[in-house]
Amino acid sequence: MAETMLDPTETMISAERIAATHAVIRPHVRRTPILEVDGADVGVPGVALVLKLELHQHAGSFKARGAFANLLQREIPAAGVVAASGGNHGAAVAHAAMTLGVPATVFVPSVSSPAKVARIRACGATLVVAGERYADALAASEAFAARTDALPVHAYDQDETLLGQGTLARELEEQAPGLDALLVAVGGGGLIGGVAAWYGGRTAVVGVEPELAPTLTRALDAGRPVDAEAGGIAADSLAPRRVGTRAFAIARRHVDRVLLVSDGAIREAQDALWSRFRVAAEPGGAAALAALLAGAYRPRAGARVGVVVCGGNTDAVDFAR
Repeated sequence: MAETMLDPTETMISAERIAATHAVIRPHVRRTPILEVDGADVGVPGVALVLKLELHQHAGSFKARGAFANLLQREIPAAGVVAASGGNHGAAVAHAAMTLGVPATVFVPSVSSPAKVARIRACGATLVVAGERYADALAASEAFAARTDALPVHAYDQDETLLGQGTLARELEEQAPGLDALLVAVGGGGLIGGVAAWYGGRTAVVGVEPELAPTLTRALDAGRPVDAEAGGIAADSLAPRRVGTRAFAIARRHVDRVLLVSDGAIREAQDALWSRFRVAAEPGGAAALAALLAGAYRPRAGARVGVVVCGGNTDAVDFAR
């Protein structure tokens, strides 16, 4: 009888390791709330929606989970840590580094929103603007790491990052067991990789990408991570050049499907979250809901569908007087 070969990624990013990581980071991250609503509230009657409000996490996004997983489970050199980010990962690493007393340098592209840049600076990290897109900032951060021996904390293609993001799914399953499906925005794939690894097919995990940044879609079509377009309204959070290799390996096995949504649909989802629930999501944070509102995802009648609202670092709501 032929021996079954296991994908090494799946043995590294397992539910057991996610649970162990959750125990490590739990003192430093928030157990973010859920909001259970009638789908009719957003024009999708006949279904129940469970919004996982991860925008209420430290530093404004789910990225804090992966940041603490890295800083608490890896050896930190005297030079500290370095990260490249469209904004949210950088803010999370800066927050974790400030909390743990670790030096941090964060490289961001010029497309990063002022709200995210302000969060990074507020945490005391050294901030460097490098190039126009995430790939430019990543290259600059890698050169810095080689020069200084700072520890690179990758935004999505690092074991500890995926394990940390997977703790969101562990927490959500406790709060809302038995979901029929869970909609998750995709950028580099760290979140959907960790979430899909946790559920392991027990819940249909559905990826949602902007039409102008289809990283996982292109990879699944090609059978491997490949370069994709990197534009659109959510370019500061959902537009790396290509999906991570770790997330791709998990997605091929455990992601039910990947859907594309327009920038217009994302804007409509942002508006719906704010006008109906007073939830101020950034474009990337609203992308998962956009798939429902635009009809890209059509749940069966009576389904209970989870939606991860993954980030809220936006200056779209202005309370200045």
